This record gives sequence, C-alpha cells and structure tokens, in this order.
Amino acid sequence: MFSQDRDAPPGRHLRTARWLAAISGAAVLAAGCASAPEPTAQIESARQAIEEAERAQAAEHAAPELSQARSKLESANSAVQDKDMEQAARLAEEARADAELASARTAAVKAQAANDEIRRANQVLIEEMGRTTTGGTQ
Repeated sequence: MFSQDRDAPPGRHLRTARWLAAISGAAVLAAGCASAPEPTAQIESARQAIEEAERAQAAEHAAPELSQARSKLESANSAVQDKDMEQAARLAEEARADAELASARTAAVKAQAANDEIRRANQVLIEEMGRTTTGGTQ
C-alpha cells in the first residue's frame, strides 16, 4: 500500500487534495444556497392563534400583544415573498407566541373580573345575612 504511494507521480497527492477541497467547497456552497422550505405550517399556526385571540376578545383586553402578533405575521408573509424562509419561520413563531400571550392575558383579565364579581356577590350575601340576623333579634 505504501509502495504505491512512493510510486505515484510527483504532485499527485497535492492534486488529489486540491480536488477534494474543491468538491468539499462546492458541497458547502450548495448546502448554503439551498433555501429552507416555506414555513406554511408555522404561518398557519400563527394565523389560527391570532384568530383564537380575536375570538377571545384580546383586542379589548390585550391589544398591544395582539397588534404585535398581527404585525409579525405580516412581516413573516413579507419575508416569504422576499424568499427569506428562515426569517419568515422565526417571525411566524413569534407571531404565534404573541397571539397566545394575548389569549392568556385576556383569560387572566376575564378570570379576575369573574373573581371580583364573586367577591362582590359574597359581600352582598354577608351584608344581607347580617341585616336578617340583626332584624330578627329586634
């Protein structure tokens, strides 16, 4: 095996190394130029999350988050048009997260309002029971 290497013409190893480097470089360039697939699933997921937030009345209770989600979804669609699929995917994921945050904040506001209403109703009942007890002993 080593005897064949000694019998190789001068410069053969250098040519082989250059050839391998050229092929490796071409492979790296081809991989770098290959564009990521269009993030249709991420964009659809963001769109659905925004629609769910809108149905939950996030525009009333979490307007900044909902607005940011809409803006990022628009930017994601623009990135698709510009063929920047990685940017589009990232923006779509951020839009989905913002929409989910808007939904969560809306749910929290509604839960707090329901809790406040229950406390008020309980207070009214306590006051009524106090009047009834006081009125009955007179």
